[in-house]
Amino acid sequence: MLKTIPALAALAVAGALVVPTVSQAAESNSVRVSYADLNLASQRGQHLLSSRITHAAQTVCEIEDSREPALAQATNACRTDAVERARPAYEAAVASARGGTVTVLDAAALIVSAR
Repeated sequence: MLKTIPALAALAVAGALVVPTVSQAAESNSVRVSYADLNLASQRGQHLLSSRITHAAQTVCEIEDSREPALAQATNACRTDAVERARPAYEAAVASARGGTVTVLDAAALIVSAR
C-alpha cells in the first residue's frame, strides 16, 4: 500500500509535465509552461523556468520565412513581448516558492502567449 502512493504521485507528476502543451487561444497562440517539477526557491529552478518561458515564446512567435529583415524583427518583437507578459506570473511563482507556499500540480503552470 505504501509503495502505491509514491508510484501514483510520480505518475501524476509525469502527466502534468508535458511541457509545453500547445493550445490555440481565441486571439493568439498560447503555450502552457509547467513548473511543477522545479524548485523555484533555487537559482537552478528559476533559470530552468526562464529557459522554458523563452522556448515557449519561440514556439508561439514563429513567423514564416523570418529571414526577411521585417519578419525577423517582428518575430523578435513578438518573443520579447511574450516573455515580458509572462514575467508577472514568473515572479509570482518564485515569490510563492520562496514563501513556502504549496501549489497544487494543476496550478503549477503559467501561460505564454503571442498577441
